[in-house]
Amino acid sequence: MQPDVKSIRPFVGARSYKDSREFYALLGFDEVVIDQGMSLFRLGSFSFYLQDYYQKQWLNNSMIFLEVANLDAYHDQLASLSLPSRYKACRLSEIKSEDWGREFFLHDPAGVLWHIGEFTAS
Repeated sequence: MQPDVKSIRPFVGARSYKDSREFYALLGFDEVVIDQGMSLFRLGSFSFYLQDYYQKQWLNNSMIFLEVANLDAYHDQLASLSLPSRYKACRLSEIKSEDWGREFFLHDPAGVLWHIGEFTAS
């Protein structure tokens, strides 16, 4: 029997919990504080947990794929925030084309790599 799945919520760590909370708020996520060391960040019906925990090897190997409907518009929105000048570890790449669609990369303040993409209609 298949479970009636309602959501999937990865756990993401933070080098500076304060900076990461601010970073995700700037990206448009709404924060729901759970306790002093954990928050739920929501963007529409999608969400993840941010925890006040840092382990470099884990976070530098964490990746999340976020599919968006309009890649160019979201890239422009993020570029306008000047995130790399606000957060030392943050990097925003240019959009690149792949066989499956297009994507760009965004590193959060702790080193988590977000793949942000738009699939080609088949």
